[in-house]
Amino acid sequence: MGMGKLRIGGAWSGVLEVELDEWIVATLREEVAKKSSLVGPQCINLISAGRVLRDGDGTEKLSQLGVKNNAKILASKVSTDQEGKSLKEEFLAEERSKRLSRLKAAATSLASRHADGSLPVEDFNLELENQSGEKVQLGSETDQRVVMMGLMLHANAKALIKRQRYKDALEVLTIGEEAFSLCNHKVIEMVDNVSILQIDMVWCYFMLHDISWLSVAGIRLTKAREGIEHAHGKESSRMRALQGGRCPELALYLRLQLLEGVIAYHNGQLQKSKEALTAVQAKYTQLQVTDETLSLLMSMGYKARDAKRALRMSNQDVGSAVDFLVEEKAKKEQKREEDHRRQQEILEQKKYGMTPLRKPVDLQKLNELVSIGFEKELAAEALRKNENDTQKALDDLTNPETNSVMQKRLLRAIPTANEELVSMGFPRAIVDAALRWFGTQEQALNHLLGKPNANAVVAGANPSVQSLNIYGLDAGQGLETSLEEDGGGPSNREEVEDRDAEMEDELTGELQKGDAYSDYDIDITLEGEAINEYLAKLAG
Repeated sequence: MGMGKLRIGGAWSGVLEVELDEWIVATLREEVAKKSSLVGPQCINLISAGRVLRDGDGTEKLSQLGVKNNAKILASKVSTDQEGKSLKEEFLAEERSKRLSRLKAAATSLASRHADGSLPVEDFNLELENQSGEKVQLGSETDQRVVMMGLMLHANAKALIKRQRYKDALEVLTIGEEAFSLCNHKVIEMVDNVSILQIDMVWCYFMLHDISWLSVAGIRLTKAREGIEHAHGKESSRMRALQGGRCPELALYLRLQLLEGVIAYHNGQLQKSKEALTAVQAKYTQLQVTDETLSLLMSMGYKARDAKRALRMSNQDVGSAVDFLVEEKAKKEQKREEDHRRQQEILEQKKYGMTPLRKPVDLQKLNELVSIGFEKELAAEALRKNENDTQKALDDLTNPETNSVMQKRLLRAIPTANEELVSMGFPRAIVDAALRWFGTQEQALNHLLGKPNANAVVAGANPSVQSLNIYGLDAGQGLETSLEEDGGGPSNREEVEDRDAEMEDELTGELQKGDAYSDYDIDITLEGEAINEYLAKLAG
């Protein structure tokens, strides 16, 4: 494109000859500042075709930014304060964009690793459960992966909503919605999570006072109501059956109907708005917990938050609320036990390495082989190399030649075991002797710790780490991850692609705080204020 002319107006008016293929925004800004001689470059904004020309990374030429010969450029003066504010907003927007990209990448990585039944990198499993706490598998592997991703992002967005960071939450919800859109629609119809995400998006619009979203908000709420009715049944009949007559979803319906009333008001449908808001007010009253009933449950030793939630979900029935609290306590205890058992299984599976298809050794099949007299680590190696095919593993174990090859492979793994045990603080000479005598790292470690060698599991992580669960109404799935780049034998090294541990911890941390009722457990204080505000507007 070469040389060109730009017509400048604003802080300085005139024509500038520029090299469009060489000049960057900073160069043009400096030239305009020189010509104006009134302000420095930092106090000038350049606007072309309705958009501000940004410095970016400082390498993009004017021609690459779409600036053409004879283009009109508005040079506007900004105060130092305005410039500082503009730079700060630009910096914050850039940081938010980077964080969002990291969050999406972390969710994608976690979902991919936990979607195919591979050996977990972590010491937990991400699993989907239904309302009854039963693990369920959903659709294809792709469906499992994108649903997992969508739910992780939704949980993260909910945490942002609780902190009233509605703009950030909306951006995360948008990515979550994209993930759900990749799932088979028949799978999505089975759960209420997507409908709840739609409601949360409209709630963010409302809290940001963004009227420009009015039309799309109405469409989202229509879809949300259809989806919830499909998942919960007409008048929540399916939900009632699942919950033994309780109504955990009442606060969610309150928020949905409130937003429908607000949309109707702004669309000039005042009668429809009044009917919706009057119904919402009745639900709000129904959800108010009296001090008397709350004190009664707290006197039994329950925390205020738990007692209030139980009363709301039980329609203020004290007996039903107590039953709910007892049931939840029993479920949590059972889950802790199951988490601990599963973690021990994962730790044991990690000792044996991955199959050629990156799957863990099947412990049930392993125990069957051990029960008929085969040495545990040798049987594990036979299953590992044969992709958990019991008959092929038996053939290798009973064939002297293949049995000898597997034993030699296991012996070659001893130096790695040696270094691991030495790194735990045991003297090398004692470690060498224990490994030579007992043959396996597991039995050697038990000996060194003074424990009986009875198929004990080598624990290499904090036993308090729990499996993480993501909830849907009628469906769910269990997902696991892969460890190593190859399946060439047992290994205790976790070789996996670069992970953004900080973002992954943020995502899984939010999941760990949730339970089957998190989506319905809404603090309705802000809803109460909105009900009063819009009823007052209608009355006026």
